[in-house]
Amino acid sequence: MQAPLPIAKIRTSPEDFVVEEIPAYAPSGKGEHLYVTLRKTGKNTLDVVRDLSRALGADARSTGFAGMKDRHAITTQTISIQVPIAEDAEAKLAQVSLPGVEILGASRHGNKLKPGHLVGNRFTITLRGLAGDDAARVGERLVEAGRVGVPNSFGPQRFGRDGQNPTRALAWLRGEERGPRDRREQRFLFSALQSILFNDVLARRVAAGTWAAVLPGDIAKKHDSGGIFAVPAEGRDLDDAKARAEAGAISPTGPMFGAKMRWPEGAPRDIEREVLATVLPDASRLESFRALGEGTRRPLRLMVADLSVRPIDASGGLTVSFVLPKGGYATTVLATACQIADATFRESDADSGEEGDESSSEPSGSA
Repeated sequence: MQAPLPIAKIRTSPEDFVVEEIPAYAPSGKGEHLYVTLRKTGKNTLDVVRDLSRALGADARSTGFAGMKDRHAITTQTISIQVPIAEDAEAKLAQVSLPGVEILGASRHGNKLKPGHLVGNRFTITLRGLAGDDAARVGERLVEAGRVGVPNSFGPQRFGRDGQNPTRALAWLRGEERGPRDRREQRFLFSALQSILFNDVLARRVAAGTWAAVLPGDIAKKHDSGGIFAVPAEGRDLDDAKARAEAGAISPTGPMFGAKMRWPEGAPRDIEREVLATVLPDASRLESFRALGEGTRRPLRLMVADLSVRPIDASGGLTVSFVLPKGGYATTVLATACQIADATFRESDADSGEEGDESSSEPSGSA
């Protein structure tokens, strides 16, 4: 019988959980949207958006950001604020002083920053309370995660404080209950349902040992470009796809269900249809919720880049640093090496740095 994983404490202070957003592009320097890059401690994204908009005399509804960041961390991210060029927002910004917020720079751009407009996030996380050989064991497991990747599951943060958001969403989707009026809350519920169904598909692929291997008919994702393509049913092209998956260049994808989601073929399609049918026999109901998420594909495997591990002190602990693509959860990586004791657990997507990007349109591409 395998020994239980060691228990590690995370987020004992904001300094123990550092997130740096990796932007997808640099602002052009021209336009009505002021891109403000900032570092915040003890503040969540929405609070900073509200306070910064107020300080610049802008409408908070016109602001944008690539991903949500939690208050129980030190996080660096960019926020866009729509301010007419005629207004000297840069001068106002220089006078802004917000507790827990350090403004690092600003530049203009022609478009609003939208969810998912980032490459990924760099994490630097301190794991505390690892005694004896536990730190070495955890470090070895993390190094292995950096080599082969990990199952790309959604963490419990995605499902609400009590874990009931998927149940609420399903009752709403079936027409058994009235849904919330607030569009933002509607998106949270629909996203929670998409996420738990994805986890169900992933669990079946993990049990079958195929979460990192492509099957005939799979929709695979290229990790370098983000493009997706259908895995051939047979022949040399199938063999090539299998070799690329083994090398970590591509991974099979799972469903973020929606009316326009691209379906796989063969055995992967059978798995996904079976999972959806267990909760929603009438798949056409998804069409009614197109505005909340058209559907997309999410890799079943999360690749971990630039991973490093170092001991912090003789008392027992590690500092681990790594980069994840957008939509990836830091706690998913950590959970492959240790049991996580997070005193700040709440309803949040903080460790992925994302909110909403999983229901955007899928990227296209070829093999």
